[in-house]
Formats: sequence, C-alpha cells, structure tokens
Amino acid sequence: MTVALGTYGIWRHAGGLTPDLAREIEALGFGAIWIGGSPLGDLALAESLLDATDGIAVATGIVNMWKTPAEEVAASYHRIEARHPGRFLLGVGIGHPEATSDYTRPYATIVDYLDALDTADVPVQGRALAALGPKVLKLSAERTAGAHPYLTTPEHTREAREILGAGVLLAPEHKVVVDTDPQRARATGRPFVHKPYLGLRNYTSNLLRLGWTEDDIADGGSDRLIDALVAHGDAGAVAARLAEHVDAGADHVCAQVLTEGFAEPLPPMRALAEALELS
Repeated sequence: MTVALGTYGIWRHAGGLTPDLAREIEALGFGAIWIGGSPLGDLALAESLLDATDGIAVATGIVNMWKTPAEEVAASYHRIEARHPGRFLLGVGIGHPEATSDYTRPYATIVDYLDALDTADVPVQGRALAALGPKVLKLSAERTAGAHPYLTTPEHTREAREILGAGVLLAPEHKVVVDTDPQRARATGRPFVHKPYLGLRNYTSNLLRLGWTEDDIADGGSDRLIDALVAHGDAGAVAARLAEHVDAGADHVCAQVLTEGFAEPLPPMRALAEALELS
C-alpha cells in the first residue's frame, strides 16, 4: 500500500525534530514529516515521531546507502511498519561523492541496495529514492514508489514527471523563508544552499543541466538562483511557489522552513499552513 503523504509536508533536519514539534506539524494539517540529514538506520527518530502523532506520515529524506546496510534498515522498517502500518516511507539515497571516500559505482550500488531491500521484503511501495538525473529518476520509477528530488525547481519537477510517467510518486523538497524583505530572506536562505550543496557535483550538475550557469553557482549562488531555490515573501507568495511544483506534476511537496538565526519555526509554519488552506 502506498503511504498517504498528502499534498504538502515539512522537511526538517533530524537534529531539529522532536515529538512535540511533530505533534504541532500534524495539528497544522501537513501530511508528512520528512527527516533530513541522513538519519540513522535504526530509524529510532522516525519511530518516536510516529509514536507521538496520530496519523501523519513520516519519511526519511534520506537514509544514506553508504552509512547503513540494507539489512539493518530493512529490520528497522519492519519494526516500524508493524507498529505503525502504512505511515512510514523509507527514503534512501546514494549521498554525495565528496562525503564518501569509497564512492565508486554509484548506480550499481543503488541497484544492489534495492536488491537487498527486495530480499528483506521491504515493499516497493514502502520506499522512495533520492533522484535528480534522468537515469536514477527512471530507476526510482522501476524499483520504488517514486522519487524524492532535493534542491530543485518546478522546472525540474516538470521534467521529472515526464521521465517518471503517471502514477509514480514525485515528492520534491523546496526551501522557504516567510519574510517579505528580499535581502533579508536571501541572507537567511543562502547559507542553506551554498554549503554544502553548491560544492557537491550531483547538485551543481543538475542545476547546470537545468540551464543555470557556472556564474550562478559561484560565490554562494546568484540572487536569481537563490530566489529560484528558496521561496520567499509573505506566506501567500511562498504557498504559490510550492503550488508551482504541484502544477508541474508533483504529488507531494515538502517545505524546508528556514528562519533567521534559527528562530522558532512554528510561526512561519502556521502562516504557511494557513496560506495553503491545510485546515
């Protein structure tokens, strides 16, 4: 059974997620919580968020294949599925070559990992794959419920939908800053784009493939690039930007809500939920 994610969710680094925040996110009407930052394969955090909530889905964005053997994460998946059936989506991915010393044969490694998940009876519809380029997007459609692209634009979403075809999950992440001052909003969002992502070739290659230039990527990203990757403005403007992904073919969009100086995220989450008419 495919996990029901709703149309909009929240993506947040594992270090910034707590059961209390999960309850608040659920109460706002978001359909899913995505655990970012390569969460541990024991999936203890996912289990604690599910334990604390009533019906919201929880997904990993993503468990790194290099860090956790498929057999270990499969055992964690089955433990969680038994406790919270139909509420957990296992997002897995290959990570970044710059972060892994033995990063060789990445595509073959993904295939081998998915083969191991098959052997461990993790269902296709219970897992998703981090995917940016055409080859891995196609693989996500063939071997998982679908794709979870990160650091993308609605233009990428449109291309991804054409590659995936109909009936395959497409759940992009998009960063947001609810702030009507463009300079301040860019100052809040740029660090979350610049480091590490503009130094990682899987992301920069994808941006170049989408038509951005080396100049756009240099020096922390041009204002034009930051504006494309970090939705900002009032909550209505941010909601409209997220809706562009849906119009381009996304089934679900997970918003990474960024705040100046790591301020409390709930106020902009509330404003965004209201603008999205979630409740």
